[in-house]
Amino acid sequence: MAIFNFRKQKQEQRTITTQDYPIGGLFDIGKTTVVPVDIESALGVPAIWAAVNFLSGTIASLPLHVYKRTDESDERYKGTVSKVLNNIANEEMSSFEWRKYSFEQVFTGGRSISYIERNSNGDILNIFPIDPNGVSIQRTGHVKTYQVSVGKGDQQTTKTYNSKDIIDVPFMLKSDGLTVRGPIATNKQAIAMVIAASDYGSKAFQSGGIPPAVLQGPFQSGAGAQRAADDIHNAMKKATEENKPLVAMPTGHELKVLGFNSSEMQLLELQRFSIEQIARIYQLPPVFLQDLTHGTYSNTEQQDLAFVKHTLNRWVSQFESELNLKLFGRENKENLYCKFNLDGLLRGDLKSRMEAHAMAINTGIRTPNEVRIKENLPAKDEGNQLMIQGATVPIASQGQMTEAQRSQMETDQAVRKALND
Repeated sequence: MAIFNFRKQKQEQRTITTQDYPIGGLFDIGKTTVVPVDIESALGVPAIWAAVNFLSGTIASLPLHVYKRTDESDERYKGTVSKVLNNIANEEMSSFEWRKYSFEQVFTGGRSISYIERNSNGDILNIFPIDPNGVSIQRTGHVKTYQVSVGKGDQQTTKTYNSKDIIDVPFMLKSDGLTVRGPIATNKQAIAMVIAASDYGSKAFQSGGIPPAVLQGPFQSGAGAQRAADDIHNAMKKATEENKPLVAMPTGHELKVLGFNSSEMQLLELQRFSIEQIARIYQLPPVFLQDLTHGTYSNTEQQDLAFVKHTLNRWVSQFESELNLKLFGRENKENLYCKFNLDGLLRGDLKSRMEAHAMAINTGIRTPNEVRIKENLPAKDEGNQLMIQGATVPIASQGQMTEAQRSQMETDQAVRKALND
């Protein structure tokens, strides 16, 4: 990034023994421009591209089920709404595509909006995503409505939807409760720095790594200095094109680099810092943006847990709350609710998982069939009883002792008493 424009300096017509003359490099650092930041340019930053794809893809891949609360336990609900949420959102989109698209909008523009289609009985048939750029949100009293522009040009019309028919997921609401702060627009200065650093590095490498320089020598006039500068510039360009490491320099002349080279500017360190900045914006551990600079086997595993607990759980909870409100209403007479299954992200390695399952079975927390279902294995006929540690037998059988077992126990007690006496 330039501070001065040496190309525009006025040349003095004077005769001196030694004079510096800027010849520039193969890329111009003399123009200071404001880097435009929008969604498309921001997605050109690899760290932002990775963050948006990783977060939206992870949420879209999680199983999303509907449960019904009962007096004894919660049961999986098999109605149409369950299929819409977990399998097919509408005739053109799967549930994965709909959720991924929705959260891509959240993590770029800052909001996703979807329309809930119901039949005359109020049953949910489809969920359609809506481009948030064509939506205007208004509040009249305590009623919030969504005006959606449909069509283009003369055919454009506006449809108004009540908030109960809209699934609205904002990144961060402003004080008016209607407009949002998006991660890209809010952090555009930090993102502009990343884009500028990337552009600078690209131009530097395109020039063969030759930075802007000034030619110093015994010039007799400005015209002579200009010709010498042009000759050296052409020689540098030719050397770069022909991959030659050396450039001949006239006697008494010297090239001095302007500004800093990539090493002095710590360009590599800046790129790494940029990844950390993007990770902060999206609350992601850097390891998920493929930055393993400080990653080890142990702390990477802990970052997995931190991601689920502190980042993913926040978005999952917000999405679940919005779905429960808009799909089932405030009354929710059927006692239905949506729930993401995060177990798959916390499964760990096979050995640890099996040890956890064994502990849950031996302590009577889970039945063998519950564990088998979690591992996608078929249930067994005798697998629905709780077990306890010992002979690993059904709890109900522990109170039943045969005569032989009772006799053996009495004998053991008598032997222990005799030894103590």
